[in-house]
Amino acid sequence: MGVRGLQGFVGSTCPHICTVVNFKELAEHHRNKHPGCTPTIVVDAMCCLRYWYTPESWICGGQWREYFSALRDFVKTFTAVGIKLIFFFDGMVEQDKRDEWVKRRLKNNREISRIFHYIKSHKEQPGRNMFFIPSGLAIFTRFALKTLGQETLCSLQEADYEVASYGLQHNCLGILGEDTDYLIYDTCPYFSISDLCLESLSTVMLCREKLCESLDISLADLPLLACLLGNDIIPEGMFESFRYKCLSSYTSVKENFDRKGNIILAVADHISKVLHLHQGEKKLEEMLPLGPNKALFYKGVASYLLPGQKSPWFFQKPKSLITLDKQVVSMSSDPESKQGVPMCTDPELKQGVPMCTDPESKQGVPMCTDPESKQGVPMCTDPESKQGVPMCTGPEPEQGVPMCTGPEPEQGVPMCTGPEPKQGVPMCTDPEPKQEVPMCTGPEPKQGVPMCAGPEPKQGVPMCTDPEPKQGVPMCTDPEPKQGVPMCTDPEPKQGIPICIDPESKQEVHLESKQGVPKCTHTEIKQKLPVGADSEFKLEAPMCIDPAIKQQDLMNMEPEVKQETLVSDPEILKVARAHHVRAESYLVYNIMSSGEIECSNTLEDALDQALPSQAFVYRPVRQRVYSLLLGDGRDGASTCPTVKEWFVYSGNPLRHPDLVRPLQMNIPGGTPNLKLLWLNQEPGIQARRLDALLGCFDLSSSREELQAVENPFKALCCLLIYLFVQVDTLCLEDLHAFIAQALCLQGKSTVQLVDLQLDYIDPRAVQLGSLLVRGLTTLVLVNSACGFPWRMSDFMPWNIFDGKLFHQKYLQAEKGYSVEALVEQNRSRLTKFHTLKSVVCKACVKENRRIVSKQHWRSHQPGRWGRQGSGSHRTSSGYSRAGQGQHWRDQGPGNRQYEPDHWRRYPSSSGLQLRVPDNSA
Repeated sequence: MGVRGLQGFVGSTCPHICTVVNFKELAEHHRNKHPGCTPTIVVDAMCCLRYWYTPESWICGGQWREYFSALRDFVKTFTAVGIKLIFFFDGMVEQDKRDEWVKRRLKNNREISRIFHYIKSHKEQPGRNMFFIPSGLAIFTRFALKTLGQETLCSLQEADYEVASYGLQHNCLGILGEDTDYLIYDTCPYFSISDLCLESLSTVMLCREKLCESLDISLADLPLLACLLGNDIIPEGMFESFRYKCLSSYTSVKENFDRKGNIILAVADHISKVLHLHQGEKKLEEMLPLGPNKALFYKGVASYLLPGQKSPWFFQKPKSLITLDKQVVSMSSDPESKQGVPMCTDPELKQGVPMCTDPESKQGVPMCTDPESKQGVPMCTDPESKQGVPMCTGPEPEQGVPMCTGPEPEQGVPMCTGPEPKQGVPMCTDPEPKQEVPMCTGPEPKQGVPMCAGPEPKQGVPMCTDPEPKQGVPMCTDPEPKQGVPMCTDPEPKQGIPICIDPESKQEVHLESKQGVPKCTHTEIKQKLPVGADSEFKLEAPMCIDPAIKQQDLMNMEPEVKQETLVSDPEILKVARAHHVRAESYLVYNIMSSGEIECSNTLEDALDQALPSQAFVYRPVRQRVYSLLLGDGRDGASTCPTVKEWFVYSGNPLRHPDLVRPLQMNIPGGTPNLKLLWLNQEPGIQARRLDALLGCFDLSSSREELQAVENPFKALCCLLIYLFVQVDTLCLEDLHAFIAQALCLQGKSTVQLVDLQLDYIDPRAVQLGSLLVRGLTTLVLVNSACGFPWRMSDFMPWNIFDGKLFHQKYLQAEKGYSVEALVEQNRSRLTKFHTLKSVVCKACVKENRRIVSKQHWRSHQPGRWGRQGSGSHRTSSGYSRAGQGQHWRDQGPGNRQYEPDHWRRYPSSSGLQLRVPDNSA
């Protein structure tokens, strides 16, 4: 995470860049300097999860009441001194960082294996040195913070870029996190979460200016240094030999420094004394051994450039944009110059794309203009299509670069020039200068990347066009964006269209009638805010904006990338996107926009085959959600959409994603469309939403029984019915433990839960706790997709699950405790226990699943519960766990026949391809 070796270097070699500061004092100083403005800290929430999770117990599935209490104390401490917190969460994994994500997941697998080995050997929780965060912690933290009234945002790429952008453009007090990338970004101050003392509100500030002074380089050199050392984009081994060459020629090797520290000093010395000699005269590829990695290296450096920033290391006179993998990267957008900020548009949003000007030529690099605008766009004529083609011009007017149109006349494909296009680049010929122009294309023929050429065009500069621009709306660029973020262009709220309302938050997301872009509605905020931000910011005062940043830069905070989506309805996509950015949904926008999702590690015992992985247990639910969001191919579509799943489970090497197809849903009255579920506010629609939710779990037949259950146990019963129907190795004792802990939790204080002691730790109970929590995250997905038929609070874990309490009830049930003892001799709980148990058992009987005691199985089927037993579940008939050759067979009473559906994995390195019939009802 961050720059390789930099964290250790700072701690051991350059400790003087770390300064102890006090947030209360900093906030007071900020208020004096900016009267009327609220001191604001941007929090990289993903970096803070380990710090926030203070409960002693972490192995049993999570101490959620304790965790919620810790979050509340954290927020209260900052609020008490007048500091506002803005929390950012990662919204997706970028393709360039997928390899790093996989590497960490495989490492986590090894850690989990050691954890289970320790539990089996010692029957206790390992020490904090083996700490592994509970499953679902990041997801439920979003909702916990929203419950506490905090502004919580979910990024459209990895969060660090958006955190740094937000901090810079809103003149924030600083960034709170634990990522050395924040030492590289030229943004507001960076504070360490790991060094935070909450009682005194003191922590360590890491000063990038002092780091540069120690290394004898400038702030603008830090992105170059980071890429040469290796980060999440540039593999550490890519420039290993180069670093050793720097070290061998470095004359100031410190004997008391470690090797990594000397390498960082040597690379910085090379930048300072060698590369600076030719800066502005030679290109990076002429000074560094970039080889075939040139494009990736440029992208890595550019990934640190925030809106309004440029790098002196990009030797391109018309400093504009560079493209890679259909992504647009800002190369020069200096707010002090007279250049406009480079912007890119999404064809769905129909917004114009201003481009930047060349400061040397004093001539504007052409812009994609609004058709209503009075500025003409240079055009060249395609002799075949007879259509005018927009043309990019360089600093010299005679060098027009044509853009050719694709097979669909609505989508113009700009072209780029290069002196020696040798790689079979598609060409377009300008009839006037008779000059062939290479076109940069993506893997899909319709995704040509517009390029703009300069006087010495070694590299094309992309321009993003909109086929039907109706309004020039500034957009922001980013080196690794997944989705563009249109910015609110009118601070005054207009009449909007209310869309999907969360019954708990009761907040509406409004769409502007013409563009369908969510608008800012807080009238006190004068600056323009990003789409998807909370419509009610509840600020005590407007946040300060750095006066050095121009207004057009302010609206350029988030990334923009053109990409094909699996859903063609722009209105529905905008709704999904708004909920995603506001952290009100989970995975829905990822499925609809990119068709790719991921799920990290879960505490599962790879050696115990009696319980299937949660990845497979809940896969049929996800498949029905895909059907709801994407369709299942029954409407005459030529191909059924597939979703790429990066889910961690035993035996999965994660070389490729699983390709998972939608599963047909059985809903009374048919499957409703998303506009009905998300946009229709008529009273009867809520019942349709509930039908859709139950249809995703294939529990429509249990609707009446579940409706009779009181909150918050309704969602729990739904999940338990699904689990016990799917997994045959769950027994009556398991059901008793799940229900008893939920009932007893309602009457216990946080202090009582903290004081709860366990006799020992059981590995099967550990996995069952994680399995249930992953089911709760699946409920969040389904509830979001169906238009929020249930309140989110009804399946937040701090209301219905506690890891230690479940473990206690599990151990008691294993020992044969009576139901009365499980509910702690409470008559009211006993009555509710029998009611909930009856609902679950009756629903399972309808599905030919009879829940019996473990003692019954031990007497009738010896060995079924052993570690090597062949467990069964009903989701993947015939599936063999990769590398183990052990099948999960459908066996036991009441095998449930499913609608045949095939999901497949990509071929493995051995050429074996698994094709599994997924029988789902």
